[in-house]
Amino acid sequence: MIYVTGDTHGDFERFKAPEMKKPGKGDTLIICGDFGFIWNGSKREHSILKKLAEKEYTIAFIDGCHENFDILESFPVTEWNGGKARIIENGIVHMMRGQVYNIENQRIFTFGGGHSQDFDFRRDSANWWEREQPNHSEILEAINNLEEYSNSIDYVITHEPPASLKDCLGVDVFQRLEVHAFFEDIIKVCSYKKWFFGKCHIDKHIPVKFYAVFNELHKLK
Repeated sequence: MIYVTGDTHGDFERFKAPEMKKPGKGDTLIICGDFGFIWNGSKREHSILKKLAEKEYTIAFIDGCHENFDILESFPVTEWNGGKARIIENGIVHMMRGQVYNIENQRIFTFGGGHSQDFDFRRDSANWWEREQPNHSEILEAINNLEEYSNSIDYVITHEPPASLKDCLGVDVFQRLEVHAFFEDIIKVCSYKKWFFGKCHIDKHIPVKFYAVFNELHKLK
C-alpha cells in the first residue's frame, strides 16, 4: 500500500497517532514536505531517525521550507524506484524535485520546496536556506521527466499548492514563485488522478483532484 500524509516537522509523536498504525510491512508512507527530522544533526536527531528506520514501512518525504539543506544535500544522490533520491537511512528516503517514481505500478511525480511564510523572520538567521525555493533547472528537469511519460502520471505530490487554489483554501500564497506557474501548467497539460500538498497545514479536499493534507492519512493504492 501507498499512503500520503502532511508535514511532520520533526514531531516523533505524529508516528504514534492511531492513523499512523495503518502502514504495514512493505508499505510506503509519503510525507508532503517539512519532514523536519534533518535539522541540526544532533545525537537525539540521529537516534530518532534510527527509530523511524525501524518501521516496517518505508518513509519517503519531499523537502519543504523547513529543512536543513546543508545536511540534506550532504547525502549522495542515487536511483530509487526510477527517480533520483537520497537515502537517509535504510527505509527513509528523500524524494527529490521533479522526479517520477514507480511505486507499486503507480507513477508518482514529486516536487518539493517552496517559500517560508516566516521568511522575514528567518532570512537573516542561520536556519534559512535559499535552496528551499525551487529553481529554473529543477523545473526544466521536471518538464523533461514528465514528457518521458507523455505527461501521464497517477499522483502529484508537492509541498506548495497550485496558486490558483488559494481562494478555495482560504489562505494567501505569499510570494509568486516560478514553480507556481509550472504547477498551473501541470494542471493544464498533465493527466493525473489526485494531487496532494502539505504547505497549508490543513486537511481539505478541493474537488475534484486536489487534497491539502496535514494530519490525515490518505491511501493511494
